[in-house]
Amino acid sequence: MNLKILRLLFAILILSNFIAEGTSRDKLVSKVRTILNQMPAGTVTSIMIYNPLNQDTILVENHTKPMIPASVTKLFTTSTALTIMGGDHYFSTKLLTDDTNINDGKIIGNLYLKGYGNSLFSENDLNEMVKTLSKLGIKEITGDIIGDDTYFDDIYVRDDWIPNERANVKLPAISSIVLNRNQSVVQRKVGKRIRNYTENVKNPPLFAAAKLKEMLTLENLSIKGEAKSGTAPEKTITLIESKSSLREIISLVNKNSDNFLAEVLFKSIGAEATGKQGNSLYSQQSILSFIDANGIYKYGTSIVDGSGISRFDQVTLGAVNGLLEKMYFDLVHFDDFYNSLSIAGIDGTLRNRMKGTLAENNFRGKTGTLNGVTAISGYVTTAGGDELIVGIMFEFTRGGWNFYRSIQDEIIILLADSDE
Repeated sequence: MNLKILRLLFAILILSNFIAEGTSRDKLVSKVRTILNQMPAGTVTSIMIYNPLNQDTILVENHTKPMIPASVTKLFTTSTALTIMGGDHYFSTKLLTDDTNINDGKIIGNLYLKGYGNSLFSENDLNEMVKTLSKLGIKEITGDIIGDDTYFDDIYVRDDWIPNERANVKLPAISSIVLNRNQSVVQRKVGKRIRNYTENVKNPPLFAAAKLKEMLTLENLSIKGEAKSGTAPEKTITLIESKSSLREIISLVNKNSDNFLAEVLFKSIGAEATGKQGNSLYSQQSILSFIDANGIYKYGTSIVDGSGISRFDQVTLGAVNGLLEKMYFDLVHFDDFYNSLSIAGIDGTLRNRMKGTLAENNFRGKTGTLNGVTAISGYVTTAGGDELIVGIMFEFTRGGWNFYRSIQDEIIILLADSDE
């Protein structure tokens, strides 16, 4: 067989493979569009399916249209936090004193409980602090017990930092000192019965200081002063520290879509990025700087909170895709980010979705839900071994969430089962 014939056969083989790939792609896109055709009239749809390794956009529709992302916003919060701080970063709650000598069994002066954005700090953690303090031989505190939350500003309510906000979801106070998620249990008499009710704390530093004083008293420590809120002096000694890692927090934020933890993390971003008192403005600027620095499509993006509760949050699916692509190629932070996402059919907000399909224990992503809004974005591996980024957002006025989620699931399952 001469060289010309060999070249001709080789060219035919390449062409046939190209045609086969094109046919396979066309069939996949056609099936996705058939699924999307079930949408009721008036539904706003944005979808993007993308292969990051070869920068191949398989299907895209309305990816530059600003839409309400709901809790998909948490992807921006957690990825920015990881990039600025790293998964090993610890948020702490500290017991401080300005008494330089505690060997006499006394704290001459005040005992300070200061929070640095440790949103997982609980009454059990506080009790461990008290027991440790007792083991240090402390028997008396001559001053006050002071709660310090000056690591953040004192604007505790989201409605106060988001102009004209009317969010339906009300959260506990967002502060740098957190105890029991800034909630307390109170008893009320209803008829002849005493019932327990959970209330949001209005003054987090005072609440934490009062609880600390109560526990110290039960541990037989003598407290001369009162429980107060205030500011610790610059020069203090750290007696005890309780810590929670960013890695642990972002997993709870993304898997369970935890709004409270997301908002505390949001303000932590501003504090860590600027080295100043954390506030919403610094946090917004930090997330926008993260988007700019990584070349993520930013037109139409407006992030006003960390959780996505606000309907004033606006992002495009192009921005979400860009974020997921950036994290996909981030060798330092990708594992922490990927492991924080909910796993289809296994855990988090996706635990009951896509069970018994090739997407189960395969697709990892973040969901978002508000009235008339449902969104999902994440990573799926196809039967052919390709890793794809997929995002689907719907804004609707007809039908309920379950219908639109079933459409999202059907598309993701189709991708998991494809040879693409």
